[in-house]
Amino acid sequence: MEGTRLNKVNRQIQKDLGEIFQRQSQSIFQGRMITVTAVRVSPDLGIAKVYLSIFPTKGKEEVFAAIKENKKTVRHELGQRIKNQMRIVPDLQFFIDDSLDYIEHIDNLLKK
Repeated sequence: MEGTRLNKVNRQIQKDLGEIFQRQSQSIFQGRMITVTAVRVSPDLGIAKVYLSIFPTKGKEEVFAAIKENKKTVRHELGQRIKNQMRIVPDLQFFIDDSLDYIEHIDNLLKK
């Protein structure tokens, strides 16, 4: 039963963060496309590990640094969206999902 609830929370946070990043991509994140690929919330709902894919991949370290700098703003906006569903807003921990880079690397190797 608890797994179903965590899955719902994961999907809701992923959807809301995706909308937040889409809306703020021009102003804060230098026009980059940021995709929330996965969210994993701890069982106590205190920590959310957010996996991000940044396109284009050139300069993604700077964009990732900007995301970390604006973590409080993103968490506040998330709190405004989920305040009626959840009592506390989980602390956000961001990670880069490099699976697209890996796929591109394999694709380049296969083309040779």
